[in-house]
Amino acid sequence: MTPIYYIGLMSGTSLDGIDAVLVNFGEPKPVLLATLFYPYDEELRASLLALHHAGFDELNRAALLSNALSILYAQTSLNLLKKSKIDPKAVTAIGCHGQTIRHCPEKEKHYTIQLVNAALLAELTQITVVADFRSRDIAAEGQGAPLVPAFHKTFFGDTHKHRIIVNIGGIANITRLDPNDEVIGFDCGPGNMLMDVWSLRHTGKNYDDKGQWAKTGKIVQSLFDILMDESFFSFPPPKSTGRELFNLHWLEYKMSQCAPQAPENVQATLSQLTVISIANAITDYCPTASEIYVCGGGAHNTHLIKQLSNALPHCTVALTNKLGVDADWVEAFAFAWLAQLTILRKPGNLSAVTGAKGERILGAIYLA
Repeated sequence: MTPIYYIGLMSGTSLDGIDAVLVNFGEPKPVLLATLFYPYDEELRASLLALHHAGFDELNRAALLSNALSILYAQTSLNLLKKSKIDPKAVTAIGCHGQTIRHCPEKEKHYTIQLVNAALLAELTQITVVADFRSRDIAAEGQGAPLVPAFHKTFFGDTHKHRIIVNIGGIANITRLDPNDEVIGFDCGPGNMLMDVWSLRHTGKNYDDKGQWAKTGKIVQSLFDILMDESFFSFPPPKSTGRELFNLHWLEYKMSQCAPQAPENVQATLSQLTVISIANAITDYCPTASEIYVCGGGAHNTHLIKQLSNALPHCTVALTNKLGVDADWVEAFAFAWLAQLTILRKPGNLSAVTGAKGERILGAIYLA
């Protein structure tokens, strides 16, 4: 069969780097041919973090960062193709999510910003680029997120088993794949985001490897109750969130409402916050689920995965690897797939997930 190559690029709210995949959609079952990860350096990560808040000269800084990111996206894409020995001319398109610095779908704001100069990316690679996937859904009065549940439905759904896909990136979200009901998906709350920022402050490390530091601490119930006292957790879906809400300032404000705590105990409590917000979402909206599959960076946090399994004893908990897609590459794979839908003029959102007025063709196309 004639190969149909797409590249998917994902850089998420964890701000750790670029996930890149090369997929062949020319086979009866799409094949993940190659993967590549490009880590952000500390200077770039700090610059991106700073843009999450209003500041001096931010429009200029955003434009310059868009260019810098797009150069990295191009280099990563070309290195991926070099690794795979595939000519760039053979690639139909790149699906590039971009780097989110604002996500404000609420009616009074109604916008989302993912940094990428898609024109520059197309120019540097000489490959057609699909970008800005979220804006059309928001224009149709949706949340613009999560978009990946449509991919989960296609690749992970089962006609007999009620499955939940849990993506734990900077933010955690779930997708309900119930053979007897419509697909829903929504953000549950913080995933790795708060644990990462707390780890960086107190250990100098960007993340808590396998949750080992959290494992040394004790859950502080009073702090946990204060953290859970946030209106987002009680909102019904569709809903989405990001660093606009769950950030270091939010954490410090919450911590100011209780007695000082040892850093490792705070980390243990943040881990519990992620676990319980996910477990509550599953219990409330997916009570008959029997299987949970985890993807995203949080899949490597073995302490958190064990906590999640303990919180949901009626479900089996495993990684999406068991379903045929490595947990590290699900989102990048999804944006390659969404790019293909755009090129084929097919809708990529699920209105039951995002709350949009209907299904829409997502993304803007920059021709090679």
